[in-house]
Amino acid sequence: MKKFLPFVFAGFLGGMLAFGGLSLITEKSDNLAAQLPDIPLAQNVNFSKPLNAIPLDFTLAARQAMPAVVHIEATESSTAAQKRKQGSPGNILEDWFFGSPFDTPFQLKKGAGSGVIYSSDGYIVTNNHVVDFADEVLVTLSDNRQYTAKVIGKDSRIDLAVLKIEADGLPTLELADADKAQVGEWVLAVGNPFDLNSTVTAGIVSAKGRNIRIMTGQDAIEAFIQTDAAVNPGNSGGALVTADGKLLGINTAIATRTGSFQGYSFAIPVNLMTKVVNDIIEFGSYQRGYLGINISDLDGERAQELGLDITQGVIIEDLADGGAAQFSGLLPLDVITAVNNTPVNSAPELQDRI
Repeated sequence: MKKFLPFVFAGFLGGMLAFGGLSLITEKSDNLAAQLPDIPLAQNVNFSKPLNAIPLDFTLAARQAMPAVVHIEATESSTAAQKRKQGSPGNILEDWFFGSPFDTPFQLKKGAGSGVIYSSDGYIVTNNHVVDFADEVLVTLSDNRQYTAKVIGKDSRIDLAVLKIEADGLPTLELADADKAQVGEWVLAVGNPFDLNSTVTAGIVSAKGRNIRIMTGQDAIEAFIQTDAAVNPGNSGGALVTADGKLLGINTAIATRTGSFQGYSFAIPVNLMTKVVNDIIEFGSYQRGYLGINISDLDGERAQELGLDITQGVIIEDLADGGAAQFSGLLPLDVITAVNNTPVNSAPELQDRI
């Protein structure tokens, strides 16, 4: 036992010295802290927090959007199919391998997609290509109520159609301002891909005023909002929604080599949609304005040719005789950069504005 007494004493002495030193350090630290100003641990000196910053929680937006998005089943009637059969020239190879179309049942066209409730009294907006062939349309609401819908009007130049069901008190979405949408802001796509009802996906606005040349006709309008929110067959006609639950656009197309989503989807901006839908409801068709000009996008090469110090805008190539542009004094090779003080950087944006 005596052998261990020196070790016990040494341990006790070392502990007392350590305790005294710690007390001294703590006292000095307290005095130092009292002398220093109250400085935050970290602060962002380059950027201030945006006033409209939204946390990455989309539950409220999804809860608002889902009841306003419907499932659409479109079917060609047997009468319409018979008329199409009689007007069809037939296909020689099909006749050779499968027999004459007059000897076999004629296949009815069918399709499915999505729609957005536009008004509480039963007007619904969707894509024209969802219902273009159909004369029998069945709408299923998010609560599984089903209605037969009437096609009020449609426009292939913008790929929009308006349906009507006999119902009241339906949920609707507040409309956003697509002109104020920012590249990089969060959005949700709500629809029925592959018949999976009420599906919500998230992404960001990837670009605005996008022209992907999917609609034919010289007077077609393409000024799509591009997003990377997953959109697949069946999403057509569904809602593109802001992170605070407002309707930003109507999902319309995907850029794909496989038939399924590959990172690029496109929506018709709500501002253009509203004009088209209101016209169809009031007049039965879209009342479109025309300037009477042929146009092209300004780029760096053309800007250099024209001696301009800008590289974005719309060049007037020529004028239609008797058109509004001619009477207003516009001339070939004039460059349009804004409409009513709102900048336009491309032909689709100008068409959208007009």
